[in-house]
Amino acid sequence: MASEELAKLRIDKSKTNFRPPLRMKTIVWFAALIIPLLFLSLYVSGLLSPAMSVKVATISQVYPYNSFSLLNASGYVVAQRKAAVASKTTSRLVWLGVEEGSRVKQGEIIARLEGDDVAATRKQAAANLQVAVANLEQVRAELHDATLALGRQRELLRQGIVAEADFDVAEARYKKAKASVSGGESSIAAAKALLRGADVAVEYTQIRAPFDAVVLTKNAYVGDIVTPLGAAANAKASVVTIADLGSLQVETDVSESNLEKIKPSQPCEIQLDALPEARFSGRVHMIVPTADRSKATVMVKVRFVDQDRRILPEMSAMVTFLSRPVSGLEKNPRTAVTPAAVTTRNGRKVIFLLQGGRAIETPVKTGDKIGDFIELTGGAKAGDKVVLKPLEKLKDGAKVRVAEN
Repeated sequence: MASEELAKLRIDKSKTNFRPPLRMKTIVWFAALIIPLLFLSLYVSGLLSPAMSVKVATISQVYPYNSFSLLNASGYVVAQRKAAVASKTTSRLVWLGVEEGSRVKQGEIIARLEGDDVAATRKQAAANLQVAVANLEQVRAELHDATLALGRQRELLRQGIVAEADFDVAEARYKKAKASVSGGESSIAAAKALLRGADVAVEYTQIRAPFDAVVLTKNAYVGDIVTPLGAAANAKASVVTIADLGSLQVETDVSESNLEKIKPSQPCEIQLDALPEARFSGRVHMIVPTADRSKATVMVKVRFVDQDRRILPEMSAMVTFLSRPVSGLEKNPRTAVTPAAVTTRNGRKVIFLLQGGRAIETPVKTGDKIGDFIELTGGAKAGDKVVLKPLEKLKDGAKVRVAEN
């Protein structure tokens, strides 16, 4: 009985006739058709395609004179007139009137040393000179009196009124007074010399600028002992270091193999690392007539045509030696890129700018060739990153990644 009851509860599948609704069939067919097309479009658009490895370059500002440059060399700005200002005497610094960057004139007092002792010596020398002058006046008066007495004795001797011995005494007195005058004049000369020496000693306590310059460094402070030798413990050999900024030149080393490209008065363009946007005109001032055997180079000094207050000693510089002077328009920078970044699509020149991990096709206008670069007159700006290669495989908007090497 149990088996019969269970048999009644079974469902006969052969008698069932289940069919899905028509709407469900439509959705399934639509999904089967649309999903492959969606994946295909995403792949073609690059959303599902892997990022392409590319090499990039940077659009930069290029100066036209690069097209007729002969040689580039690095160096440093060096002042040709430079001095460590000190004194010839040893004393304590009591006043310093300048600091770094101060501009001084030739002969201007920039510091003073303690000088009470030399000032006292000068006063003594001046007093000795006054004594010598007074003594000379006295002996001159005696010489005048002796001259008159000698004249009277000579007349009386001629008349036979006095003895010859009295005349000899008057003559001896005259000669003695005359010698005293000569001695007094010599004493005055000696006193004047001592006074000049004392003046020089006093002047040594006043440190003056030897030429028009700018203070570069301050080497001593008030209270320091300044000595010309600097051998004493804690003593300073100089007070300040100054340089004539009008004598600034770039000293650069040129390889011996390239020396034939350099000649005196040759035009140059100078770029300073501290002022990357500026260019300064220069001329070859000197080719130093000796070589450095360890580096196989020769020093070349390049002077600035125009002075600029921004140029400072010891700045690093790059010198471009030119085959001819730079004209007015050639002094202005131009936007340029390496020619390998420019390609032709549909009859127009384009570049692929790197923006947000994608290569964006950008039409550009090109101009003159400037050295190893080509000018861009429109379509891009300096500083933009541009895809260098492989351009033939790129599409507008393609995903890219920058190759490490």
